[in-house]
Amino acid sequence: MYTFPNKLRIFAITLMVVGFLGLTYGFLTAPHSVEEAKAMVADAHGDGHGNEHSAAPAEAHATTDAHATEDHAAASQESAHDDASHDEHLYHQLSNKPWAALYVAAFFFFMISLGVLAFYAIQRAAQAGWSPVLYRVMEGITAYLLPGGLIVIVILALSGFHFNHLFIWMDPEVVAHDPLIAGKTGFLNLPFFMIRAFIFLTGWSLYRYFSRKFSLAQDEATDISNHKKNFRISAAFLVFYIVTESIMSWDWVMSIDPHWFSTLFGWYVFASMFVTGITVIALVTIYLKSKGYLEFVNDSHIHDLGKFMFGISIFWTYLWFSQFMLIWYSNIPEEVTYFITRIEDYNLPFFGMLVMNFIFPILVLMNSDYKRINYFIVMAGIVIVLGHYMDVFNMIMPSAVGDQWFIGVAEIGGFLFFLGLFLFIVFTELTKAPLLAKGDPYMGESERFHY
Repeated sequence: MYTFPNKLRIFAITLMVVGFLGLTYGFLTAPHSVEEAKAMVADAHGDGHGNEHSAAPAEAHATTDAHATEDHAAASQESAHDDASHDEHLYHQLSNKPWAALYVAAFFFFMISLGVLAFYAIQRAAQAGWSPVLYRVMEGITAYLLPGGLIVIVILALSGFHFNHLFIWMDPEVVAHDPLIAGKTGFLNLPFFMIRAFIFLTGWSLYRYFSRKFSLAQDEATDISNHKKNFRISAAFLVFYIVTESIMSWDWVMSIDPHWFSTLFGWYVFASMFVTGITVIALVTIYLKSKGYLEFVNDSHIHDLGKFMFGISIFWTYLWFSQFMLIWYSNIPEEVTYFITRIEDYNLPFFGMLVMNFIFPILVLMNSDYKRINYFIVMAGIVIVLGHYMDVFNMIMPSAVGDQWFIGVAEIGGFLFFLGLFLFIVFTELTKAPLLAKGDPYMGESERFHY
């Protein structure tokens, strides 16, 4: 049986405390009015004397306008209205920043557990012979699914109650003045949105619960009836998963910018969560093996995980390029604006993510021998995990905060808090059952596996 080391437990709790303080600082320093937002931007641009500079020209302009026409007055009034709208938009962007930092981190770590759940279900449905020695690691990681998913749903609900403006389609005033969003209210309305969210999380969590139950029962069984049950529910779950994961990606990520859509987006989010989940399986496995556990895991198992990390990184890049190339080539304004925003305002994280998620893995993991070396898997794995955090950051931040972004205390705090929570839940779950699923009929084949 695995025991949760005190050092790791303290480390996880420390991450949560530090991360919570960082998030708290982000919320406390966010603007609480339009005037505060304007002052923050002025300070950031070193324009603290902007009002003084504009005073003299304003007086001269007022004198000149004494003989202005009514048309010019109307134009000035319209300009003032536009300025007010811009200031309000700026305020929403800056006030969204800590919420977006919280949401990016919450969604990212939830996404990891959901990706691992899909990989686990595939192994069960395929009755794979190489992977049963890793089942307990996968079951440990998927323990984060329910608490992580509930946190995401709470953030979505708070958005619906207007604690933030992450989802502009949740604001009735915006919908009333936006015909495009108004045309989507049959799907994008809060009651239906929350019902879908609960259906998704309930379905995923029920599969995880029963699969874990059958897995543990199989250890003590004298036949393979529980294994067969796991096979059947895994095959059914994969059908449910591929539909609900796509809709979830539209709801929880793509609808932050309801004017834009991509038919590839569900697959794109799936590829990101899948490769990150497999990477985390490899990292947790190598950690446990370094502590003297998982003696039945050999370098061939690590090699296979490395192959998946390499292959799904290529698959993710294929989807990234397909989405980019098709939209850029068609040059339809309402579609291409998605990439223009990211290239102009998020240049470094947008292309840096491509280096971290494609170029680095392909250089490090191309060689077959390197996939057997723990150091290379860990090095590539850390870069892949951080790279896909940047991927989620690029999906959410531009639509939520526009160009008012930087990776500051709130963003780092959010990542650290959920990393600590993730580690605490996963390694606590690993202590609840033996690390070897000894009753699985393919366990002998898995222990003898050699590539």
